[in-house]
Amino acid sequence: MPELPEVEVVRRGLEAHVLDGVFEDVEVLHPRANRGQDVPLADLLVGARITAVRRRGKYLWLDLGEDALYVHLGMSGQMLIGPTSSPHVRIRARVSGRDLNFVDQRTFGRWLYTPQVAGVPVPVAHIARDPLEADFDRVATARLIRRKRSAIKAVLLNQEVVSGIGNIYADEALWQAGIAPTRRASSLLQREAVALLDAAEEVMRRALAEGGTSFDSLYVNVNGESGYFSRSLNAYGREGEPCRRCGTPLRRIVVGGRSSHYCSECQH
Repeated sequence: MPELPEVEVVRRGLEAHVLDGVFEDVEVLHPRANRGQDVPLADLLVGARITAVRRRGKYLWLDLGEDALYVHLGMSGQMLIGPTSSPHVRIRARVSGRDLNFVDQRTFGRWLYTPQVAGVPVPVAHIARDPLEADFDRVATARLIRRKRSAIKAVLLNQEVVSGIGNIYADEALWQAGIAPTRRASSLLQREAVALLDAAEEVMRRALAEGGTSFDSLYVNVNGESGYFSRSLNAYGREGEPCRRCGTPLRRIVVGGRSSHYCSECQH
């Protein structure tokens, strides 16, 4: 699943093209792309105006007033503006004269028309704030992290603790903060936990500036272009390569069922 920078790139692209647009037509081409919806999506969306394009963590939605169109990108979801020849179009929409296509090769993603609670769609209501939100409380989040007894890598991936951080940016933030992924979260000092959240924010802002991280054609922005932050990664996917701080070959281990890349010399 795309992480925060990739979803924010998509959000900004949609905002530039469909903000204040009105749905004129919607066609669901694959039932999984609108699973959980009892009423035909066209009946719900046609005539609705997009008043904002929002995101929390990895989760994206089009604000329609009291309700929202929740967009879950899954592993391969793409929101493409304009005509496309992709054989994996799952939903076609027309928004104020523009084509908006939901392309999803693996069909794990979906669109869902849903009410909002406190300004977020129901499926996102349990998700914690992310480090790029203006009202993100890093001190309180650091305290919450330190109450967990799991490995810090697993805690960073818990979207109910802090959202937006996935496997790539967890490895990058831990490397930048000099913290081993296996270290118990409860062993961190408050200043270490705050520094780790600062590192996560910095890494994700740098990734956002480079269009996100693309390893294949499954993640692209609304114009079909890939991000190139993969060239700047310091830890993720660099097993056996020298640490850019100390030269020690990076190791790959499994933490909480997820591959983790780190330096055994300068991450403690």
